[in-house]
Amino acid sequence: MPQPTSTPMTQSPTSSFDFYSEALARCALPSDPAVRADIEHVLEHGYVVIPNCFSADEAREARDEITRLLHKDSSGQRPLTGRNSFEGLNTNRIYSLLNKTRVFDKFVILPRVLALNDFFLDPGYLLSAYHTISINPGEKAQALHHDDYYIKSPRPRLPFGTAIMVALNEYTAENGATRVIPGSHKWDSSRRGTPEETIPALCPEGGVIYFIGTLWHGGGANFSDKPRQSATVQYCQPFVRPIENQILAVDPRKLDSIHPRIVDLMGYTHMEPFMGYADGMGPRRAARRMVKWLQEEVDNDPPTFAHGFKDSKL
Repeated sequence: MPQPTSTPMTQSPTSSFDFYSEALARCALPSDPAVRADIEHVLEHGYVVIPNCFSADEAREARDEITRLLHKDSSGQRPLTGRNSFEGLNTNRIYSLLNKTRVFDKFVILPRVLALNDFFLDPGYLLSAYHTISINPGEKAQALHHDDYYIKSPRPRLPFGTAIMVALNEYTAENGATRVIPGSHKWDSSRRGTPEETIPALCPEGGVIYFIGTLWHGGGANFSDKPRQSATVQYCQPFVRPIENQILAVDPRKLDSIHPRIVDLMGYTHMEPFMGYADGMGPRRAARRMVKWLQEEVDNDPPTFAHGFKDSKL
């Protein structure tokens, strides 16, 4: 993952943008009191800690799976660490999780998280990125950033994406808990976060930290003697290009073994009326055709109509 660079954009210091009002103008608060409280906290602070999203057994299973994946190809060597200081030179990341294991699928579709996404994102939102992050002892703090920095749209504004940090062990100030700047999601484009403004987002094992793409944050330094184990799930608006191309990252022959909601989030469904089609077909049908193509010789004279001369729904 490339290290982010930021080009400040001009924004009037007297901007009348009101984050709370703008958010409520596009979507009403839900009636569920727990979800409503989470949303209110995010609207004010840019993030919320949600405990008790999964069990201790599920956390242990995920940690064990990280260990298995990190060491299965290493032949006794040290597992790969980041390519730059942003990825973390003493941090392990496992990308394309959906192609490598089913253990982590549950974290993509946690009900409390999807309920928040339904408020902050448009219908048809997508999975933008999904990988594990193991911050090892001695790792330095990550550069502060906001996740939708790459979309050059002036701030303040509503987010183009959301994310969760999945706490597979407890997030503490000592072991590298994600550091956040509460309220920074309301800043304009001229203001950048500083380490002195951050606080650690403390989170128990089994919880998640949910935040929106305009919040300034960064991984913390690990001063402890054990790794901080986590996964991050990032989501984006349906009109935004995802960070990781899930359709290329995951073998399409595995789609039947993945939860249908996740398959939709990967981009294998079309938005009404026909956004995301391929050769007049829905993306899932096109994926099955792709599998067939790769088992045959290249067809240099393919059919003009993918489904012949029959009418067909996407």
